[in-house]
Amino acid sequence: MLGRLRRVSSLALLVPLLLAGACDRDRDTAPSESAAPLPKELPPLVVRPDTPNLLLTWIDDQGEFHVVQKPSDVPPEARKTVRVVVAGNEAGTGQLIYVADLNETAPDGSYRLKTMSRAAWDELGASRRKARLEALAPPSPGAAPSPSGAAPTASARPGDGAIVAIVYGAEWCQPCHQAERYLRGKGIAVIKKDVEESQAAAAEMRQKLERAGMRGASIPVIDVMGRLLVGFSPRALDAAVNAARSGTPL
Repeated sequence: MLGRLRRVSSLALLVPLLLAGACDRDRDTAPSESAAPLPKELPPLVVRPDTPNLLLTWIDDQGEFHVVQKPSDVPPEARKTVRVVVAGNEAGTGQLIYVADLNETAPDGSYRLKTMSRAAWDELGASRRKARLEALAPPSPGAAPSPSGAAPTASARPGDGAIVAIVYGAEWCQPCHQAERYLRGKGIAVIKKDVEESQAAAAEMRQKLERAGMRGASIPVIDVMGRLLVGFSPRALDAAVNAARSGTPL
């Protein structure tokens, strides 16, 4: 009996520690980690222009993701690298995804698909957003103008002002405010989006969670230059910020 009471007491102390970094609206959104190694290739998939139930994601030059249902809806400049999901097919919705070049077709009219990691796909958008922010960043003090008189290009390692984090949260969520203060303390530009006050913010958050293979409604959800985190963890935020600065995937 004494041993049982000790186990119950230990659990009672552990639960608050586990919940300290996030506010659970429904349940934890972070996917469980598996010790099994990921396969390197997805099973073959045949996709043609008339394949039903398609979800096609393309990336614009600003690094934003757009979802359409028909190959003809993908702009010509974005057709070379398009993520492909067939509704109802689990393959391609996890850590490995299908990517097609819609400019190339096989003799039978199907698109040529390849396997890409989700991290590499997310990095495509993040790298474009980073390039956009570098172009908008003010020149460093004392930097010499170019011969043409134009502003000098940003360095390969931009300053903290070039890193932007979006915090999806709510006014009552203490970890949301903690995450915001922590990021601002590191000189990161923070955009707050209240998912209870704004339906658009809530929908945007859900879309990003779905793209990342996460489900649920724990907050804060933090987007650091395309790297999605759930809950407030200084260590995880440091890793995301450092990866964004160096331009490497987590």
